Amino acid sequence: MRLDRQIQLLYPDFSRSRIEGLVKSGHVTVNGAVASKAGMKTSADDEIEVEIPPPVPAVPGPEDIPLSVIFEDGDILVLDKPAGMVVHPAPGHATGTLVNALLHHCPDLAGIGGVVRPGLVHRLDQDTSGVMVVAKSQRAMDMLVKDFATHTNLEKTYIAVCHPAPKGSPGHGLKSGRIENLIGRHPVDRKRMAIVERNGKRAVTLWRRLSADDAPLAVMECRIETGRTHQIRVHLSSIGYPIVGDSLYGKPALDRRLENPPARQLLHSWKLKLRHPVTRRDMTFTAPMPEGFAL
Repeated sequence: MRLDRQIQLLYPDFSRSRIEGLVKSGHVTVNGAVASKAGMKTSADDEIEVEIPPPVPAVPGPEDIPLSVIFEDGDILVLDKPAGMVVHPAPGHATGTLVNALLHHCPDLAGIGGVVRPGLVHRLDQDTSGVMVVAKSQRAMDMLVKDFATHTNLEKTYIAVCHPAPKGSPGHGLKSGRIENLIGRHPVDRKRMAIVERNGKRAVTLWRRLSADDAPLAVMECRIETGRTHQIRVHLSSIGYPIVGDSLYGKPALDRRLENPPARQLLHSWKLKLRHPVTRRDMTFTAPMPEGFAL
């Protein structure tokens, strides 16, 4: 039986996400060894121990974590988020998040837009780096939330390093393209998103290949007209260009063949064009390419 199901029998009130968080944070052991993952196989003879950590405060606290600030005024903060940083507290990541860093950098941020996600109008995956904007005033928050929800006065461009599309895949031989479909929760694996025929949200990605046809890896520029969860990762994989290092939608076997396999997915939020929520001036921000991006 899977470890998470064994734990669910012991603690029927625990949700799947809480159990996964306990395993990821090292609070579960099997036969004295820290469990590797929630889905690992266990037997009836295995000795499973679960340590329940003390409750996490409902309100995130400030932490002195350095931020790479691109621009800042009284209403917005634009930063270059490093790969590996979780944006807001979640099971298994109660501290060390971008929110904790923001509350230290901007003490007045706590009252903007909610307690758990103060100032956040959008997010990046933990392993995605690059440009993010944060609201520092309620007026800015209200306008940015509206712009991001409608995707007006806004342009988001990402750079991804992918494995080349093989013959027969939808993207093979093409220099650019447009992907439009519905993205929703995967019907079986709830941690994944998928292209679905119904019960999904419209997702649009414009892509073009920047690298040469015969390059060992494909460098892709993606401009998204919508902001669905894992959108670029799902879309590029669907046309035969899985992002290097992507553990959910990528090709681990191809990653292992690389001379220096990356520790994270090679997806970077490169450019963000927006209209300032207060001055209404059009602005463009870019984040330099991290190490490992073959541009």
